[in-house]
Amino acid sequence: MGSGLGLRVISCSLLLFFYNCQPALTAEDVDALLPNGNFEDPPKPSDLKKTVIQGRFSLPKWEIHGLVEYISGGPQPGGMFFAVAHGVHAVRLGNEASISQSIPVKNGSLYSLTFGSSRTCAQDEVLRVSVPPLLGDLPLQTLYSSDGGDTYAWGFRATSNVAKITFHNIGAQEDPACGPLLDAVAIKELFPPFPTKDNLVKNGGFEEGPHVLKNSTSGILLPPKQNDINSPLPGWIIESIKAVRYLDSHHFTVPLGAAAVELVAGRESAIAQLIRTVPKKVYTLSFIVGDAKNGCHGSMLVEAFAGKDTVKVPFESRGQGGYKVGKMRFMALEPRTRITFFSSFYHTKVDDPGTMCGPIVDEVKVSPA
Repeated sequence: MGSGLGLRVISCSLLLFFYNCQPALTAEDVDALLPNGNFEDPPKPSDLKKTVIQGRFSLPKWEIHGLVEYISGGPQPGGMFFAVAHGVHAVRLGNEASISQSIPVKNGSLYSLTFGSSRTCAQDEVLRVSVPPLLGDLPLQTLYSSDGGDTYAWGFRATSNVAKITFHNIGAQEDPACGPLLDAVAIKELFPPFPTKDNLVKNGGFEEGPHVLKNSTSGILLPPKQNDINSPLPGWIIESIKAVRYLDSHHFTVPLGAAAVELVAGRESAIAQLIRTVPKKVYTLSFIVGDAKNGCHGSMLVEAFAGKDTVKVPFESRGQGGYKVGKMRFMALEPRTRITFFSSFYHTKVDDPGTMCGPIVDEVKVSPA
């Protein structure tokens, strides 16, 4: 994706909250970085005290509150190393600090935010993401990749024509500067999928999903406890206590189409969907299990549930791609049937034991038997 990213230049007279006329989003820009979303447009040198940003509007395009630092990726004073996976610069949110930006959206539409974030201290850090009236707390204690440069997605449904997006460090650590890094923020409008007569599963191929950051080789983590109404993966519930990972075909090998889901934390990663069924009618559930050719290896096992029935699909992975089809028949007991998928085992990459991974699931289909 080029540097333009679909951004438009609008009249300086409309920029009531910013000092300079810069590109801004319109409601039609549905798949792009936010203005200065990668933080590469720095504060003026006079607005920096060492790394601490001075002034509420000193970070171009953003409004800040509290102790916010402007960081360059790499080695830091004191022997620390900050991973900035999506560019050179990032911001670090200290105790109770926040940054926010208001953008035009379409009232009633579903959106997902994609952002790079990682913890910087040993303490348990939590990043709160909010677009009123919705908010979500993302625990950053679990590192899913060895370099700590994880990328997340979070979904919301617009309740007006303007969305105020806020990232807030709700923690209070011993070191007031301790807090999560934020190194890129993008937004994408998502379109609601629908079942068909041939497939009762919505978004069964995971083709509708969050914005993928340029050169995002670690995939996108979908946080736990996401319901299907505002999920960054439309139609699906992330009902587990750990995240699942969204993989795109530009950076990974997926069985079919443009995307798949990787179950990265064993039984602690699970996706589910409620589908409409006719009681006492028999259906066939089919799906693909494989690996993303990302170095994940070992004896994999995906368990699928539909109502009271279950099937276990083993897959021997050498981390070089490949897949197999799982299938089972089940009888619906209710007008709605929950289908659920999780991985029975835990896996790490063969050349990077610090990076969590797992089997991928793709092309989920339920049809009358």
